[in-house]
Amino acid sequence: MTEYKSDLLNLLATRGHIHQLTDAAGLDALASREIVVAYNGYDATASSLHVGNLASVMLLRRLQQAGHQPIALMGGGTTKIGDPSGKDESRKLLTTETIAANITGISQVFHRLLNFGDGPTAAVMVNNDDWLSGLGYIDLLRNVGPHFTVNRMLSFDSVKTRLEREQPLTFLEFNYMILQAYDFRELALRHGCRLQLGGSDQWGNIVNGIELTRRMNAIELYGLTTPLLTTADGAKMGKSVNGAVWLNEDMLPGYDFWQYWRNVDDRDVGRFLRLFTDLPLDEVARLEALAGSEINAAKIVLANEVTRLVRGDDAAQAAQATAAATFAGDGLGADLPTAAVGPDGIGVIDALLALGFAASRGEAKRLIAGGGARLDGQPVTDENHHIVLSAAETRLSSGKKKHGILRRA
Repeated sequence: MTEYKSDLLNLLATRGHIHQLTDAAGLDALASREIVVAYNGYDATASSLHVGNLASVMLLRRLQQAGHQPIALMGGGTTKIGDPSGKDESRKLLTTETIAANITGISQVFHRLLNFGDGPTAAVMVNNDDWLSGLGYIDLLRNVGPHFTVNRMLSFDSVKTRLEREQPLTFLEFNYMILQAYDFRELALRHGCRLQLGGSDQWGNIVNGIELTRRMNAIELYGLTTPLLTTADGAKMGKSVNGAVWLNEDMLPGYDFWQYWRNVDDRDVGRFLRLFTDLPLDEVARLEALAGSEINAAKIVLANEVTRLVRGDDAAQAAQATAAATFAGDGLGADLPTAAVGPDGIGVIDALLALGFAASRGEAKRLIAGGGARLDGQPVTDENHHIVLSAAETRLSSGKKKHGILRRA
């Protein structure tokens, strides 16, 4: 691992947050001599962020922990356009009222994980609609347009992928990268922001902002991206049986959020403890070294710590209590019916039959259709769903009172 002079980059490196840096030496020197103002942007496409966004929010938290100032940029303006990155089709255009409501929702997690208020490192939340919606089209074309070439814009993955797959890319979306670059410049001028953070898919957009600001204002800016987060089995981080794992309580109950972390793959425990908790690294090393069934203790720590950060102490305590009652109380726990699952997995209907929750395939289908089948607390609505275990064991339920364990063979 690269050794840095600044506390900031050393902290980010040891926690596993760094994927790419535009100028590692320059940013390291800057962070060593002064407070760095940095931002990450979040479009308001839903009323909550999800687990896939959590790494970038934690990146802002690490920045503040290292003595620097984070800016959480709400994309009230860019949401009106829609980021084409990683998408095969255009996003649905949202109304101004829906975007405003979504911003209210997604801002909740930042008030839990960042310290706002006064002082040089106090977090700031801003909305890019404040400047983007007031831009005159002709002025934007004249002032910003000359710094972008269509040749270069066509080379970016967000554009190239759409074209290669012969998927429509609207002129509206084509302009997204220009507006994001303009955001970086605007934040540099308004707030002295010198660093943009983002996921690895945002690399091209970040570089655009750096180059635009250097050309227009001769200000040197920096970029840092986090690794693309996938689980040990290659799945995209933050997906569950029932869809996205939302950070807000009104989008996903506390127990289900807790259970997501409790059931991560054994191989992901150490990495997730570093990325998503504040536990000391020596404690993380101790926990990830646990083997066999003892790794479950580390998973409980992971679930408690992440839930406490994102949802609060009460939510973490309540979720653990629910888990204890479900798996250990009222005659459950060791007495739960179990079924062995091979590496190729098992169909949900076969799993229900194996656990004795249905006497026939028809009965199992009716149970699923009625919403009574749940995998780790989340409804299974597709009778053809195939269960592949990413952890040593997982819970399959019939209704609220019948629980069974699917255990890796």
